[in-house]
Amino acid sequence: MIPEYWLTEGGQSATGALLDYIIESHVASPRLANHAASQKTSLFQLLNNILESMMRELQCPFIAALTEDTHVLPDFHGNRSPIADPKAKGVVFGLTLDPSEQQLARLYLAAVQAIAYGTRHIVEHCNANGCPIILPRESESVLLGAAILGAVAAKKYTCLSEAMKALNAAGQVIHPSTDSRVKKYHDAKYRIFRELYQQQLSQRSIMAQALA
Repeated sequence: MIPEYWLTEGGQSATGALLDYIIESHVASPRLANHAASQKTSLFQLLNNILESMMRELQCPFIAALTEDTHVLPDFHGNRSPIADPKAKGVVFGLTLDPSEQQLARLYLAAVQAIAYGTRHIVEHCNANGCPIILPRESESVLLGAAILGAVAAKKYTCLSEAMKALNAAGQVIHPSTDSRVKKYHDAKYRIFRELYQQQLSQRSIMAQALA
């Protein structure tokens, strides 16, 4: 990327757009949006509040357990990394006729988890060992990168590495959960996440043979 540094890049085809689609395509979305507006809060905060209430009412050991029967493969716009399959399709497993805001919250949580599992798949492809996630202090990383390049171009700093050290800094560090139940649960969900794509490949092959 720059002298003495390497960059390993990976990303998903749709994340924010996927969450918008999951929320807006559900029958409870307009009602939930009205509630959020009346309470002067964001739609996402309201969904998070609903999930917290559900966890208490259903006596779940942790909030992620609400999706034990709901699984999402987030390849609604193909898979960018690490599979690089533009023909990949999204999957939602565990749909019911429940039109409630609680069910929408459950689908939202499953989609968020799927995006996280997609990130895990990318990281595992790059690095076989688990690692903490270090968030940059500056949330607008693209703007920060442009500012660093501009500062070097204006001769404020002699090189990119000097500007990076001066203008960038680590923010919050997110470590894996120490709760063994949470790890076991997400490992099981991740296994299903990976299997959903393999099943899709098998089904794609069956249909290709039928049309051959």
